[in-house]
Amino acid sequence: MIDRDLVLRAAAALIAAPSENPPDDTRAAAEAATRLLAAIPGLAVTQHTRHEPVRNVVAVLRGARPGRRVVLSGHLDTFPAGDPARWSVPPFASTLRGDRLYGRGAADMKGGIAAAIAVMAAAAERPDFAGELVLALAGDEESMGTAGTQFLLDTVPAVRGDVAIVPDAGSPAVIRFGEKGMVWLDLAAEGKAAHGAHVHRGENAAERLIEAVRRILALRDRAVDVPQPIRDAVAAARPVSERLGGAGEAETLTRITANLGTLAAGISPNLVPDSATAGLDLRLPPGVCTAELIEAARAALADLPGVAMRVRVAWEPTVTDPAHPLFATLRRAAAAALGTEPVLNLRVGASDARLFRLAGIPTAVFGPTPYGMGGADEYVLVPELFAVAEALAAAVRDLLAG
Repeated sequence: MIDRDLVLRAAAALIAAPSENPPDDTRAAAEAATRLLAAIPGLAVTQHTRHEPVRNVVAVLRGARPGRRVVLSGHLDTFPAGDPARWSVPPFASTLRGDRLYGRGAADMKGGIAAAIAVMAAAAERPDFAGELVLALAGDEESMGTAGTQFLLDTVPAVRGDVAIVPDAGSPAVIRFGEKGMVWLDLAAEGKAAHGAHVHRGENAAERLIEAVRRILALRDRAVDVPQPIRDAVAAARPVSERLGGAGEAETLTRITANLGTLAAGISPNLVPDSATAGLDLRLPPGVCTAELIEAARAALADLPGVAMRVRVAWEPTVTDPAHPLFATLRRAAAAALGTEPVLNLRVGASDARLFRLAGIPTAVFGPTPYGMGGADEYVLVPELFAVAEALAAAVRDLLAG
């Protein structure tokens, strides 16, 4: 059984250690996690740093005999808390109101980490299992950086497991077997400044940029050959997934999307701007690779004068076969804890699960529902957090039983 008091104590200790990203300083959160894990008998706990202030933590629990290695993965960094005046509770003090646990990171994902710590403690009480159970806690997730989970995968052998489970924010009603890739593009247009009444003497960079943005946004209309098993899984999950993620999620998961996130040009309405910039976030489903999408973007802009494109981020779509035994095990465990069997689906947003999949490690995302994520009064439902912990513990026992 899971120690529910430990779940709440661990969540409180982690929330009380601010780890906003930016600036991606996870030192206090790493110390809090280290103290919690070091108090569990049998765990070997170490910290790892590529560069400060991104601090990572790895805890290893070895079983009584050889077997598979199961990795639980979490990120210590959170979104910034923003203006405390917008919160009805202190953002860095866990507050219980009925079934709700409030605080920055309560849902994304210090609550999930607290559940994983309780799973480590439960496994330590019954160490007669085969293999190893590893908890890898990293920074640099919110910024999609390489000083967190990627650094651990590259340098800490224990983090390369046979399977991995990420208890990140989502919903326990949906187990995620993959996620879309992403390409972030920066566009910069140059022109010639002039007075707004003398447009014949200038070249408007903003107008050039508008045309460039229009062409990039048109890439979302490209046909995509999503593999049929993935289309089938998304369609089967739709009744549950869209109830949680909003109508249209299934379509979003199976096509290219493009979001114009930033746009800047000019200093006055009566001046022709000589420079303009934009930032776009493109997400691509399985069936499209980043090189293909980037080449299409370059081709779309090829005949536009004065416009330059830079690729800031490029991550491939990642998928673990939904038929992998990991998902059957996790679904059984979740059904027992929740009273209903979760569906399998892709994840709309990105997570560190992609890094495990890119390393060839079968990976599932299974965590609590986030409320207020990224905004004020973030919270997680405590009964749901307990259910996630129970399901993870049962799945871990099954995976390490061989």
